[in-house]
Amino acid sequence: MGKINWYALYVRMHHEKRTAERLAQMEVEYYLPVQEVIRQWSDRKKKLQMVVIPMMIFVHTDEVNRIKLMQQLPSVTGTLIDRCTHRPAIIREDEMERFKFMLDFSEEAVTFTDGPIHPGEKVQVLKGPLKGLTGELIETHGKTRVSVRIENLGYAAVEIPAGFIERLNEK
Repeated sequence: MGKINWYALYVRMHHEKRTAERLAQMEVEYYLPVQEVIRQWSDRKKKLQMVVIPMMIFVHTDEVNRIKLMQQLPSVTGTLIDRCTHRPAIIREDEMERFKFMLDFSEEAVTFTDGPIHPGEKVQVLKGPLKGLTGELIETHGKTRVSVRIENLGYAAVEIPAGFIERLNEK
């Protein structure tokens, strides 16, 4: 068996949860970033599990099994490619762990963008459910947000009160 890495697989629209179920049946370690949101209709409110990054699921496997998954799962349409090497992008373990931590413990909605964010100062969250998370400070429309960068993919960002964070001294 080869080296195990995190890969981002593209899936067909609205097939993320079904693909996750199939991966679970196949005993493949995966991560589908979802968060609970409340949707308001004219007559009711409902809690829904929404996918954070549409049409994408992360798998923790080796290169041989990644190729097998692509062949065995018709809902998988491709793999995120590293723009420099033109090979399947490998998502670093530490980036994946920070992203999962942010999604697991954030009380605010996490947004994801692949657009350019101007990197700011490195910060660490001091209190609240995301205590210990490190990332970059960004401000959008006067709101303090902390972003976690996932190379080749983009940024996950969450709103955090300014008093909950401190600047990290770069060594």
